[in-house]
Amino acid sequence: MSTATETVTGTTNGVGASPLRPDGTIKVRGEFAYSSDLWHEDMVWGVTLRSPHPYARILGIDITEALKLPGVSAVLTHSDVPGVNRYGLEHQDQPVLAVDVVRYQGEPVAIIAADHPETARRAMKRIVVDYEVLEPVIDVEAAVAGEGAKLHPGGNVVRHVPIRRGNVDVEAAVVVSGTYEVGMQDQAFLGPESGLAVPAEDGGIDLFVATQWLHVDQQQIIAALGLPKDKVRLTLGGVGGAFGGREDLSIQVHACLLALHTGKPVKMVYNREESFYGHVHRHPARMYYEHGADVDGKLLYVKARLYLDGGAYASSTGAVVANAATLGVGPYNVDNVSIDCWGTYSNNPPCGAMRGFGAVQAGFAYESQMDKLAEACGLDPVEVRVRNAMSEGSVMPTGQVLDSAAPVEELLLRLQNKPLPAAEGKLDLRRMPGGVSNTTHGEGVVRGVGYAVGIKNVCFSEGFDDYSTARVRLQIVGGEPAAMVHTAACEVGQGLVTIMQQIVRTELGIEQVTILPMDTTIGNGGSTSASRQTYVTGGAVQAACLAVRAELFAHAEGKLGARASELSVSGGKLVSSADGVLADLVDVLDTEVFDKTVEWRHRPTEGLDPESGQGNAHVQYGFAAHRAVVDVDTELGLVKVISLDCAQDVGKAMNPQAVLGQIQGGSAQGLGLAVMEEIQTVGGKIRNPSFTDYLIPTVLDMPPMSIDVLELADPHAPYGLRGVGEPPTISSTPAIVAAIRAATGLALTRVPVRPEHLTGT
Repeated sequence: MSTATETVTGTTNGVGASPLRPDGTIKVRGEFAYSSDLWHEDMVWGVTLRSPHPYARILGIDITEALKLPGVSAVLTHSDVPGVNRYGLEHQDQPVLAVDVVRYQGEPVAIIAADHPETARRAMKRIVVDYEVLEPVIDVEAAVAGEGAKLHPGGNVVRHVPIRRGNVDVEAAVVVSGTYEVGMQDQAFLGPESGLAVPAEDGGIDLFVATQWLHVDQQQIIAALGLPKDKVRLTLGGVGGAFGGREDLSIQVHACLLALHTGKPVKMVYNREESFYGHVHRHPARMYYEHGADVDGKLLYVKARLYLDGGAYASSTGAVVANAATLGVGPYNVDNVSIDCWGTYSNNPPCGAMRGFGAVQAGFAYESQMDKLAEACGLDPVEVRVRNAMSEGSVMPTGQVLDSAAPVEELLLRLQNKPLPAAEGKLDLRRMPGGVSNTTHGEGVVRGVGYAVGIKNVCFSEGFDDYSTARVRLQIVGGEPAAMVHTAACEVGQGLVTIMQQIVRTELGIEQVTILPMDTTIGNGGSTSASRQTYVTGGAVQAACLAVRAELFAHAEGKLGARASELSVSGGKLVSSADGVLADLVDVLDTEVFDKTVEWRHRPTEGLDPESGQGNAHVQYGFAAHRAVVDVDTELGLVKVISLDCAQDVGKAMNPQAVLGQIQGGSAQGLGLAVMEEIQTVGGKIRNPSFTDYLIPTVLDMPPMSIDVLELADPHAPYGLRGVGEPPTISSTPAIVAAIRAATGLALTRVPVRPEHLTGT
């Protein structure tokens, strides 16, 4: 078992360039080592027994027959958890292994280790669990009302966030209202949950795992194992996508328990069906909105009630609720706001972080409302948005002032001014809804155009101590100046390794930059979520480079007699503003080593007032807009997205090619939510836990995208950058649905839009 470092040398590729990703080629060739590829010659395999019921009381567990199976080395239940049998991101409300009750279908009840995965699965089937099936709580509004069983000691409301600003009882000439629903979306990462736990000679454990937040995993593991922090060491394995679904624990504690119990390395890898049960999903939502405006379409008030189903355990529901509430009117100026957002417990699958994090659900509702308002006022959908668009200096419903660029109007007008796709000349069935399957030759097909714009917070909020740690070491390696970077910030495919290299090249003027494996031997890097890593870990790497550079210049001042205040580095050389190139860095460094570790924080935020929801809760806001063009076969209910153009302000395009990739990827997930992606549940049970029945967009579903990238610097952020990954997911879904509405004239208040919604069957 080995973990390789990644090094790039060659021409200067600093901030603003698009260098080759060090993991790109090997991923394309299928040579990249993912966490599921980990191997140890003496390892055994772990599997998990899960509840078949959404809600049931456990009357007994008999593991006798499972232990008799040859090759089985351990069968563990809740009584074998040596520490605290509770974990969770915000609330420690979830058992490592169920004790007396199961609260969702798929909840872990027992874990098994055996010499072969099939042996472990056969042993799993021999475990006898005596269940008393209970009536599940599955309706979100009933949960808020206190109807049905109380699933947790504090009741079934995880969090309620009210937002109150101004007076919503003002008279309005135009009033539009609607009820909107968003289905449960899965992150659908292609690499399933996986990891390898290796018992150590010191009585501790080394865990190699695909995750999003090494240190928070570590905190929860040490509590469950009853071990000190220095005995539980985590290293990031290769991650095959995340999108929020790896923030919560999955195999982490289970693999460690089995490894410590058996004294052998334990590998766990979920299959696709188990992955659907084994991680959180996007919160399904039911939302009630009312917008009041004057005859010119100027917003006077917004009233809203939002219900988000968090499922059996809290996960990050509290933070998702805060995002949905604080961003609940969208990027629009409105003086009078009354929003209530609830996140609840239920016996549905647990829900937590997913790209867009609360803003996606609210975005579908408020953008649907803006289209209704445009129609009621006789305005173009872009015009009604422009008339209400936020700009720098606007005030959020929370009272927070937007103190950097908010180019909502420009984003919309850029899209409106783009040429529309030409009508088909010679009929190309591949571009028709269902045409690839030869279900249509163009009959019954109509075209529609729709617009949407969204707002998303960047980084963690509400006073959370959001920071990252970075170590940068500068020295001579192989006769060349080289830097080493060490953080615990997780690379999950978004390109953080490349960005860190670019920052070091820019700040230290060298080419050779090595990124060490991400692990817990260095301080916290925070979660790879909330579009925060380039901002916060990028800021930490920059700060560490500046500290190293200051020492280098002080050393050069003593060695060369140059003034440190006049020095800079470029192309591997030390440069003076007064005297030009002074020396090669190789000669200046010689045997010196400059090594600095820095904790870096963005500007502080504050908690929301519990009564009014007022407060400077967010660090930064990102904005994106989409224009969708769709063709709809009104007879078959099939949709083909013809184009999905986007305009987004990114502050600074740190890596222009990566920025485009993030916008395209986020738009693809928004398309999926609009027309195909939903985990369907009946009575709390998942009906479609497979990629056969849970559909995600393919290359045939994604249309061409014309993308405008704005670079309006945020003065508070490193390099002026703005988080990129989440905003396009927010505006793409409502834009596509708006286009379908324009084509069909149907209301379409729920996503994903299904064929029966379009045909009435």
